[in-house]
Amino acid sequence: MTTSRLFADHVTINSGPLGPPSPKFRWSRAPVAYGARVTPVNPYRPGRTHTSRTFPVVPPIYQTTTFELDETSYADIQSAGGLHETWYSRFNNPTVDAAAADVARLHGARQSLVTASGMAAIATTLVTLLRSGDTLLASKQVYGDTDDLLRRDLPALGIEVIRIDAFDTDGWIHQIRTRRPAVVYGETLSNPALRLMDVPAVAQAAHAAGARLVVDNTFATPFCTKPLELGADVVVESATKFLAGHSDVVVGAVTTDDLALHEEIQRRLITFGGCADPHAAFLLWRGMRTFRVRLTEACRTAGALADQLAKEPGVREVVYPGRDDHADAGAVVGRMMPGAAGAMLTLVVEGGDQRAAAMLRALSVAVEATSLGGVETLASTPFNSSHFNMTGEERLAAGIQPGTVRLSIGLEGEDALLEDFRQALDATSDAAG
Repeated sequence: MTTSRLFADHVTINSGPLGPPSPKFRWSRAPVAYGARVTPVNPYRPGRTHTSRTFPVVPPIYQTTTFELDETSYADIQSAGGLHETWYSRFNNPTVDAAAADVARLHGARQSLVTASGMAAIATTLVTLLRSGDTLLASKQVYGDTDDLLRRDLPALGIEVIRIDAFDTDGWIHQIRTRRPAVVYGETLSNPALRLMDVPAVAQAAHAAGARLVVDNTFATPFCTKPLELGADVVVESATKFLAGHSDVVVGAVTTDDLALHEEIQRRLITFGGCADPHAAFLLWRGMRTFRVRLTEACRTAGALADQLAKEPGVREVVYPGRDDHADAGAVVGRMMPGAAGAMLTLVVEGGDQRAAAMLRALSVAVEATSLGGVETLASTPFNSSHFNMTGEERLAAGIQPGTVRLSIGLEGEDALLEDFRQALDATSDAAG
């Protein structure tokens, strides 16, 4: 190769098989100002040059694996394992950090971590907090993949797992006092039975026994419940759901006010590889821009639909925390969800799981799909989706009755959704038995 031209500050461009640079494009010798820095144009370092003079309105997507190192970077790597500086995207990335800061803001917390999925958040947190020989006291009513973690994976690591009904506050307190668990784990709202865990009461008992309380807040969201303010030590969430809110990204979050614990979970996240992709983090950040607007409407619609569907023939039960007939109505709902009662709604239809499945196929507005929290209403039957790995007896023990339909209410509007559910109930009335 031969040197064809000399560009800015000792940088040369070599001509090769494709020839010299196009004469239509010229590298400037003039330095580029960025903030207080003056950076010479260097075609080998585009990350230094292609930036805006003023700050962008929307955080850029830092779709880069690595960043230039300097003495500050090296000092952090050597002193703190690289937890604080931006130098490699599995450790830190500005786009991921922007999303994490917004999750923390919604919870009123000091900091959050954004993970590759909700299960990455849950599994990484529990493995960080637990050691072989420890006891975990956990709710019976949990997400299906979390149940797999509790039944299969943690016991294989030498961890004893004891299960209890999420709504049995006296049972929580008794088991915490007698079994002295290292960690207590439950969901704000159980999936899909929508029973509430009394977080303040369980947190008080857990802390008195020296245990940490981890709460999955995916269903309730920080719009309805802020578990850290109620005494939880760590909040885990599938941010795929209501936080991102558009059914277009898989991502999770871990939130805590304990800086030392935050860094311990961050270390395991780095080691296990559960870090979030920058583009996924951007979609999460973008979705949270409309979080309050979306949740306000979805919660309002869910409450209205719950009252209307309770009157429909073929509906044996409607479960919604905002209704007076909810099993936890009164003091527990008042403490846990003092304002909005969420956008999740559960129906139990006459005719069992067969009719429930047929009803989903008859919908034309709501979508038959698993997941939740998007702008579209999603309908699913737990027996063949979220809790397919349980036997019928195990589902009954978890409060999941035959004929259960889980609804995540979106933004289509009360009238359109009510008409859709009514026609689906009518179309499957022969299956009611």
